Amino acid sequence: MPALASHRKPRTRVRNTGPAVGITTAALASVTLLSTQSALAAPAPKPSIEDVQKKVDDLYRQAGTATQQYNQAKEATTAQRSKVDTLLDDVAKRTEKVNEARRTLGTYAAAQYRGGTLAPTATFFLADDPQSFFDQTHLMDRMTERQTRAVSDFRTQQAKASKQRAEAVASLETLTESQATLRTSKQNVQTKLSEARGLLSRLTAEEKARLAELERKKEAEAKRKAAELAKKQAAAKAEADRKAAAAEEAAKETGSGTGTGTGTGSGSGSDADASTKAEKVMAFARAQLGKPYVWGATGPASYDCSGLTQAAWKAAGVDIPRTTWDQVNVGTRIATEDLRPGDLVFFYDDISHVGIYKGDGMMIHAPKPGANVREESIYYMPIYGSVRPG
Repeated sequence: MPALASHRKPRTRVRNTGPAVGITTAALASVTLLSTQSALAAPAPKPSIEDVQKKVDDLYRQAGTATQQYNQAKEATTAQRSKVDTLLDDVAKRTEKVNEARRTLGTYAAAQYRGGTLAPTATFFLADDPQSFFDQTHLMDRMTERQTRAVSDFRTQQAKASKQRAEAVASLETLTESQATLRTSKQNVQTKLSEARGLLSRLTAEEKARLAELERKKEAEAKRKAAELAKKQAAAKAEADRKAAAAEEAAKETGSGTGTGTGTGSGSGSDADASTKAEKVMAFARAQLGKPYVWGATGPASYDCSGLTQAAWKAAGVDIPRTTWDQVNVGTRIATEDLRPGDLVFFYDDISHVGIYKGDGMMIHAPKPGANVREESIYYMPIYGSVRPG
């Protein structure tokens, strides 16, 4: 047994490093991959309350812009629907006239057929397009004057009916486009408002309290600026009254009171009319305080911003357009320091909001969804410009 054992081939010892290296590499790769995934999966830093406030304000402004687009599309749709209805009525009436002319031609055709004078071509009277027969001189020569007028009337009515049908079709296509724009604008409003509500709903109670504090500071600053404007306007009015009193006293001393009085009377009458309108505007606006903002609404239960201003001026007997973009072009442009009660103040570069100036730097407006018609400083939002409707 020992001899046999001496011939046994020694076992070769091989250093088994392969698997160990493979495991180490795999482990490192796994660690690297997990680290990368962890980095990618790490949540983004939560926005500050200031950022949330800015984002929410911007979303409400965008919703306001989309609301004006909705209002514009709704106006266009309403006007186009009215036009289409009118055209369809006209087409119906014109078709009746065509049928009446056709019946008249049929009467002549029947008479010609019974008389046997135009039997081969009598059906021409009933053709949709008798024009092709007009070159037949022998036929025209045999037609009476009344028959000729009947054919001419038929052709006229038929051409007008065809034109009105084409107009109606084109108007229907435009109406379809307006309705599509209306749906898109409505969806845009709803999307922006949903985003704003989503941001606010994710805030904690503490964050909501901090946001409310930021709002209070913003309102306080806006009221401070309003008070400054009120002070300037009061000083300007006092100076204007002083000059007017001085001018009146001077007129009495020089004995020119009669002439001056006449001129002033004319101006006073115009001012009195404007003042009366402004009082009606403000009385209406004050009566709407507390009613909810609803985008696209024009009253009487709720309003959007331009719906409120339109209704207020209508109460004073003045019709102004529906959207802020059109209202800003009505009347006379007014500097901020020259504002009077009833004037319209517009906000943001895209003119997406409007309020009614109340005096003392304050306005009455329908602010945004979730809020009611209220009084607020005109400096709460960036001012675009102001107008005084006629």
